[in-house]
Amino acid sequence: MYRRRCGIFLGTLALLVPAMALAAEETEMSFKGYYKNLLVNSRTAFPQVEDYTVDLNRLRLELRGRPVEWFGYEVQYDNEALLGNYLDTAQFAQIKTAKPATYWDLDDAYADRGSVSARHRLYRGFVSVNTPAADLRLGRQRVAWGSGRLWNPTDLLNPYNPALLEREERPGVDAMLLEANLGALSRLSVVYAPPVEPARASTALHWRGNFAGTDVALLAGEFHGDRVAGLDLIGHFGDAGVYAEMTRTRPEDGDSYARAVAGAEYAFANTLTVGAEFYYNGRGTTDRARYDFTRLFAGDIQNVARRYAGARLKYEFTPLLRTENYLIINRDDGSRFFAPSLVYSLTQNWDWAVGAQFFGGGAGSEYGRFHDVYYTYLQWFF
Repeated sequence: MYRRRCGIFLGTLALLVPAMALAAEETEMSFKGYYKNLLVNSRTAFPQVEDYTVDLNRLRLELRGRPVEWFGYEVQYDNEALLGNYLDTAQFAQIKTAKPATYWDLDDAYADRGSVSARHRLYRGFVSVNTPAADLRLGRQRVAWGSGRLWNPTDLLNPYNPALLEREERPGVDAMLLEANLGALSRLSVVYAPPVEPARASTALHWRGNFAGTDVALLAGEFHGDRVAGLDLIGHFGDAGVYAEMTRTRPEDGDSYARAVAGAEYAFANTLTVGAEFYYNGRGTTDRARYDFTRLFAGDIQNVARRYAGARLKYEFTPLLRTENYLIINRDDGSRFFAPSLVYSLTQNWDWAVGAQFFGGGAGSEYGRFHDVYYTYLQWFF
């Protein structure tokens, strides 16, 4: 049934896209995408340590259109192939059995033979109805809330681990999003995401406004059975941007907890951008013996400890060469994560990058559990 539902949807999509393109011949429509080849060398972290090399090949096709002024659509379709001995590891065997954390089954593995594993999926797919008073969006989408650069306590529908290799890849959520325009700087959002077994449905209100040059957002809702209230602030201190966000969560079982982020960012005239961020995770623990690595590896949580500090540094050496660097320190156990990279624009549409992820820490620490990662990628945009 899983593959049948995925195949029916993608087959229907293949028939609809040309029809939509024809209908939109005289209207706004765009087609673009990219091909990316990512080569990674490292060692697995669970359930056992194994050396591996993996080569990821991803083709993403994106179609956007607006057949009429009030109606639009966006489709992003992925076709991915993995090569290398990573496919023989116990870690990959566990990961590939995990079910997608989305309501609709729109991922399908069509090849799994020894050193080759391939799948296709709908990365994004939604329709939108737009009026002067409100906007409605239905389908697989990114609902981006929160101002934090490394951590986002209010981004509960699309959480991600800040130590991920592909930072720009953010999983979407199958949801209905209704946004009412209350003024030039004010907006009220209502979102509903249906339940994904074994979790419950999510419903939330999100209001955004501006007071005296400070952007303010308020959040209230129920996420997978947990009741959450949140606040998000974005402002300036001199020429630096400052931000803070926090949430208070009352779970179905257990004690209430808070999560909060505070940070600042400054962009120099010479293209150097630096930022610092502090994160408090009330859901975590200061006792490394109680670290919940099972839920961390499963993606249910993003960090296991309570107190963190992070920094970002970006700089353009030339218009063609830039560096991006991320540092995270677990202040409870002293473990650390450092990710430097260099990106070079070979041509207008080709990027080549090399980078690494360095992990350090004592036995039983959060980042001491992982192994260094070395990677390079070539990406073509069209």
